[in-house]
Amino acid sequence: MESICDYLVSAVRSSAVFNHEVQTAPACILWPDRERQWEAVIPRLQEQMSELCILGSYEPEKRKGPGIWLRCVLAGKGLEEVTPEFKSMVEEAKKAYKSGNAVPHPNIPILYLPGVGRQDLRAIEDCPEPLKPLAELQYRGVIWSQINAKDWTILAFLKSDQGGLALDVSQDNDAKHTMQLALYRLLDEDISLLKGKRLDKDYFNSLLTSGDPTREILQWIDQGNAFKASREEHVWEAFVEVTRSQLGFDPVGDGQLFAAEKLAIHEGPWLPVWERYCEAPQRYPHIPVMIRRCGQPTDLFADRRGWPQLNESDENDLRTSLNSIGNMPFHDARTRLLELEKQHGERRSWVWADLDESPLAKALEHLSKMARICEQSMAVGTFEDLVAIYTTRGWEADQAVLNALCDVESPSDVEAMASAVQAIYKPWLEDGARHLQELVQVRK
Repeated sequence: MESICDYLVSAVRSSAVFNHEVQTAPACILWPDRERQWEAVIPRLQEQMSELCILGSYEPEKRKGPGIWLRCVLAGKGLEEVTPEFKSMVEEAKKAYKSGNAVPHPNIPILYLPGVGRQDLRAIEDCPEPLKPLAELQYRGVIWSQINAKDWTILAFLKSDQGGLALDVSQDNDAKHTMQLALYRLLDEDISLLKGKRLDKDYFNSLLTSGDPTREILQWIDQGNAFKASREEHVWEAFVEVTRSQLGFDPVGDGQLFAAEKLAIHEGPWLPVWERYCEAPQRYPHIPVMIRRCGQPTDLFADRRGWPQLNESDENDLRTSLNSIGNMPFHDARTRLLELEKQHGERRSWVWADLDESPLAKALEHLSKMARICEQSMAVGTFEDLVAIYTTRGWEADQAVLNALCDVESPSDVEAMASAVQAIYKPWLEDGARHLQELVQVRK
């Protein structure tokens, strides 16, 4: 496996290859970058290239300094604040240059020049004063540039088949912008996996969103400003681009509440986002709060599944209905409970049930089972008939009541569930108990 980073390092160093029989060793490699396209990844490249120095403010511990300091570096002077390894590398390069011998690539200092183009060096008389100490190095050193003498841009390096990677890269402005944002992560990509693949805006954005923009939009709705603060600026910009492209939504202009509303409605491109949320809603604990802040939908025919406030309203209605069952006759109570199951049973498949926001709907599954079992009275037949009824299925009514109790915790929910149990299960149980007592008395 060869990554883009490996190829880039090799390409820059290879620009110093020379024929020692007819040429002298170059004093350095100049890397001009007028548009500063490579600047963000230079500190990372320095980890692999101990010979890489940067034109800029005086920060020798970062191998960075003004032009006059870089000239001193090439002369082996003024290196008190750099690492011993770097000092040794400069000394070796100096000796090799003076002897005219072929120089190993890692020993040739590389000077990265952000904001400086090749043409800036050529116009010596017009050079800014800070750049003049380096101007003559274009003759003693070599310049890493394209075969047409232009500076290497990121697009050119990826696309060119002469010194570049010869990849299929989109050239529109959006792709160029996201390409530069994604450069840090692009360097880790395996070149062999990119051959024959179209590298466009969506591909570069996917690098910045860890290839999972759906999860990131959910994280943003859940975390808001905290999500943005935890990302580097270029990563946040890529996230914005991805949501605009894939969802037609602008996090900056539209805002977090608008996204929460779109998620609750979950139509069109938002449906996969909603489905992803439903897979693991516990990961996003603040999303229900955000949707509640949107208010309730005004459309009477709106899909209720996306709105926790509508589910809460349904739970309240169910609680009231269960309490009213306690005042009904046995058969009416059974009928009403089974009607409630048809009305509310679907809510157990909603995401709010997974978040324990539908306890009565979950308990209703067991209560309705209890009601169906209690349709067959145990107060019939002989002692053996009663035993057969109970051992075959009657015992499941007991189990259903216990299961329903496990689903509710709040006093109001327990009270509502108890009303249904009192109206259906208790009379069924008492009738069976009285019949059992009568059969025992007969046997005596």
